[in-house]
Formats: sequence, C-alpha cells, structure tokens
Amino acid sequence: MRERDRQQKFLVESCDVRGHLVQLDDTWSDAVARTEYPEPVKSILGEAFVAATLLSSTVKFDGKITLQVRGNGPIHLLVVQVTNEGTVRGLARWEEVPAAADLSTAFGADARMIISIEAREYAEPYQGIVPLEGDNIADALQTYFNTSEQLPTRLYLAVSDNTAAGVLIQKLPVEERTYHDADGWQRASVLCETLTKQELCHDDSQTLLHRIFHEERVRLFDAEGIRFHCSCSRERTDGMLLGLGEKEVESIIEEQGKVEIICEFCDAYYDYDSVDVAALFKGVPSAVQQGSDDNNEAPDVTKH
Repeated sequence: MRERDRQQKFLVESCDVRGHLVQLDDTWSDAVARTEYPEPVKSILGEAFVAATLLSSTVKFDGKITLQVRGNGPIHLLVVQVTNEGTVRGLARWEEVPAAADLSTAFGADARMIISIEAREYAEPYQGIVPLEGDNIADALQTYFNTSEQLPTRLYLAVSDNTAAGVLIQKLPVEERTYHDADGWQRASVLCETLTKQELCHDDSQTLLHRIFHEERVRLFDAEGIRFHCSCSRERTDGMLLGLGEKEVESIIEEQGKVEIICEFCDAYYDYDSVDVAALFKGVPSAVQQGSDDNNEAPDVTKH
C-alpha cells in the first residue's frame, strides 16, 4: 500500500530528465469537503491542485506560489496556492456548470493563467501572465514552461473521487546533463504517455516509476508530505472585526442581524451574532478597536 499525500522527486539519469510525482489523498478530500463542486468544475480544480504542486517543485522559493485562472466563461475564477512548507489550498467559482471540462468551454476564449511567487523577504515578487491555451491544465502549464522558462516540460494529471495525482518531467539544462542522449527526452515523454489515470492515482512511487522507466536508470529521492491547510481561523476573523471597529460591526449587525465571513480560499464559515460581537469588543482598548496595529496580516476572508 502506498503512502498517502506525498510528493517525490526523481531523476531519469539515462534520459537527462528530472521529474516530480504528486499524489493528493486527504489533501484533495479536505479541499473539496465544504463545497459541492459540479463534476466538470471539480475535475479542473483537481488538476489545478496537482499542477500547482508540481509547479512549486521546479523553483526554489520561501513563501507561496499561486496559480490563478480568470475568464468570462462558466468558471470565472480558479485559484490554488502552495507554500514552501508543503501546504496547499484553493477553490473555484462558477456561474453555471460548464458543458465540458476543456478549458475554452469552462473559462471562455479570452481566459488568462496567472502565476505569481511571493517571497517572505528579500526576493522580489514575480508574476507571469499567459493565455490559457490547450484543452486542459496540463496543456496550459506546458505552454507556460515552454514560453517563460524555455525548458521542455510535460505534465500528466489524473483526478478521481478520492485522489488527485500527477507527474511532471522536465528536460535538464545542458550544464546538468550527464548522458547527452539525443533521444532521451523524446523517449521519456513517450514512456510517460503510457500512464493511465488508475496507475497515477493508486500505484506507489516505486511501482509507478518502474512501470514507466524499467529499462532506464532512475534515482528516486525521499518523499515529502503535503497537506491541505488554510490560514483562516476564528482568531483571524476576530482580528478583522476588531480592525473594522465596534461601530462598523454593530451597524452590520443592525442591518443584517449577524456578521457572516466566508474564507475566500477554503469556504470555511464564521458567523457572529450580537452576543458574539459584544463579547469580542468587551474590554478592548479603543486604539485596538480602530485597527491601529498595521503589522497584523489581514485574513483571507470575505465579509457578507
């Protein structure tokens, strides 16, 4: 039985190819637990979860990488965010259920994919915007790599009810190659094309790689865990309301009967009635009520 929720790097040394394998189990189940996603939306979101995790394996960063798709089709927003600490979160928003899971049908003809990297310190933030080309998320991300990174890259993604999984392979830069086999990249790509969704979702790393590359020289590195995690919490929504100030929050209570806050990344729901608000502001200094602490990070929430 394979380990659950793992990401693992490998080298196909005889082909001068590096790769990364991701299998999300509880991570994927937790990500969709709070929202009833229609099947085409869920399928695209699952591919994006895996693709963003695979993308994060190709760069060194201390912070977070966000893969975002915006369009004017039935799905108007998809966001997945991965941190260097091995956590991932994300969601999709749709106006209607797309007739099919291909990208042009789901997002519209003028959709864009945005990839951003936010470092905690020192490094400048990065953002790349490319047209959403191809039939699926794998095609779109391959286009990004070919145009932005100029490194031949292939992705193979699969989504089931309980698992989202995928493999990324990438041709090594010239200075890192050792075998210099002219057919190595083509051979590795063709071998990966034989992967089935069943194998991607259920086989352990060693079995999967042996099945694909049994005639090649492969080095498999130690697996790392990955998990679903969102930074929202009751404490952070408390801080947001304190930042708004007691008068503002009380006006919302008077108008709507309560304050509802839904996290933009995981759909977690927080609500406050008049008793909750009174308890929150009881004994809180006025400077805090007015949001004087500019160092507090704003929670990823939307007020309703």
